[in-house]
Amino acid sequence: MQRREFIKQAGLGLAAVAGTTALPVIAQSPSPQPTPTALPTLKWRMASSFPKSLDTIYGAGEVLSKRIAEITEGKFEIRVFAGGEIVPPFGVLDAVQQNTVEVCHTASYYFHGKNKALSLDCTVPFGLNARQMNAWVNYGEGLPLLRELFAKYNVVNFPGGNTGTQMGGWFRKEIKSLDELKGLKIRIPGFGAEVFSALGAVPQSLPGGEIYPALERGAIDAAEWVGPYDDEKLGFYKVAKFYYYPGWWEPGPVLSFYVNKEQWEKLPKPYQAAFEAAAAEANSTMLAAYDAKNPLAIQRLAQNGTQLRRYPDDVLKEAYEIAQKIYAAESAKNPDFKKIYDSMHAFQQTSDIWSGLAEGTLANFMQAQLRVKK
Repeated sequence: MQRREFIKQAGLGLAAVAGTTALPVIAQSPSPQPTPTALPTLKWRMASSFPKSLDTIYGAGEVLSKRIAEITEGKFEIRVFAGGEIVPPFGVLDAVQQNTVEVCHTASYYFHGKNKALSLDCTVPFGLNARQMNAWVNYGEGLPLLRELFAKYNVVNFPGGNTGTQMGGWFRKEIKSLDELKGLKIRIPGFGAEVFSALGAVPQSLPGGEIYPALERGAIDAAEWVGPYDDEKLGFYKVAKFYYYPGWWEPGPVLSFYVNKEQWEKLPKPYQAAFEAAAAEANSTMLAAYDAKNPLAIQRLAQNGTQLRRYPDDVLKEAYEIAQKIYAAESAKNPDFKKIYDSMHAFQQTSDIWSGLAEGTLANFMQAQLRVKK
């Protein structure tokens, strides 16, 4: 009995101790964690509207492709094709819309004939400059309005570069007044073509690679493209002597990446994020590249005999007035255009006041100092 009583009392004691003292934890195997879904390996094709020889403007597509491959460790690959390799330069939007290719890199005013509102994704005469376009798209109403428009074409749009304010074109003869534009055959797209037509010229639409031979054989009398760096590469100074400025019809032209809407929606979220980041990089680096390359190129062109000319005031003033009438007429019949243009125009009015106040004043002063020193 004594032995049984001892065991009983010992058991009670152990129970009491267990109530106040933590017992050793027995190690257990961790619960199995769900295996993350492996991201797929994807290969897309990008149709560019530009030739490979134009390394900066064509190169924006390569910037995007390279960065996406790096971010996704090679799992998401976009191969870039120059204009005409798989799709004609002016056929790239149709190719994306129809899912012939997943993405393209182009300028929206090439598709002015589809819907004139599309040109607002790139530039319009006397419109926003590059910084203003970036501000309106990213912090104004620009991107939502443009996304709404491009959704009608089965496309998701992304800014993919900007050249800055362009030059005003190459002319085989000097233009001293409005009258000398009458009958002049000039390569120019979009609303710029409409304004030149109203000024009495005869606009032509040509891809970049076809401009030089057309100028050389006299099929056109003048042509605009981009600016000193690219224009020098294409050799326009060899067949046209007079180089005009400013490019009032292209104050801040945006180049864009257009993605097929269905392809975009089924793209894994990490790949969408990679694409957005890479497009933003391409957008910013293109402008920086042109700002670095154009000053040196314009000096080389001048040394090779290029004659720089400013557009006469009567041409600029008349072109401005015509542009406003064209916008009013298009707004009256095209709700897409009116909705986007009204937003852009309102943004520009406020922005121009600010930019003219600080930067405009300083820029004008610094230009005067350069002239004095020269």
